[in-house]
Amino acid sequence: MVKQEGRLKKWRFTLFVYLWAINYHYMAIFSISSHKRIQQGNIKEFERIFRKYYSPLCNFAYQFIKDMDSAEEIVQDLFYYYWKKRDKIQITSSLKAYLYQATKNKCLKHIEHNKVKDKYSKEMIIQRNDMEFEASSELETAELNHIIESTLNQLPERCKEIFMLSRFEGLKYQEIAEKLSISIKTVEANMGKALKLFRDKLKFYDQLAS
Repeated sequence: MVKQEGRLKKWRFTLFVYLWAINYHYMAIFSISSHKRIQQGNIKEFERIFRKYYSPLCNFAYQFIKDMDSAEEIVQDLFYYYWKKRDKIQITSSLKAYLYQATKNKCLKHIEHNKVKDKYSKEMIIQRNDMEFEASSELETAELNHIIESTLNQLPERCKEIFMLSRFEGLKYQEIAEKLSISIKTVEANMGKALKLFRDKLKFYDQLAS
């Protein structure tokens, strides 16, 4: 009797594993076929995937960055990129796995970007100190950060993008040129324009502070 119960349990476990494997296999096939339909430009399939995974992915992203607005922005950007590059994206496991991994990668990049941005703000403060102007109070720091943000928003869109890639993401001029499909000369020209505007704004701020 004991042996029969043991065999029965073993048989149930084997059946469970077998059914799970079949289910996973068909889910993977369905997911890949869903990606194929999206690659062919099926907007309804894309919208279905968006509705299905948007909220879960936002909650997943929130676990990393602890800010729901930023989490939603990351997921929205992911779906925009997925649709735009759908014909070039190759998925070998499942669409769900791809979306979650891509979300995680974007969150980690977002965290790193904020670290670089904070570091750059501190470097700007140090540069002001070298020019014999002190920014010791929190108010001055807040004002300086406001000037940085305000100056960024005054730059033309392409110029702003190039400057942020250089100063906030740490890319070299060659890397920026390749990423944006432009010449290094164009990168250099836009960086020169951006740096000049920053120098003028900081000079004006220093005059007011003195």
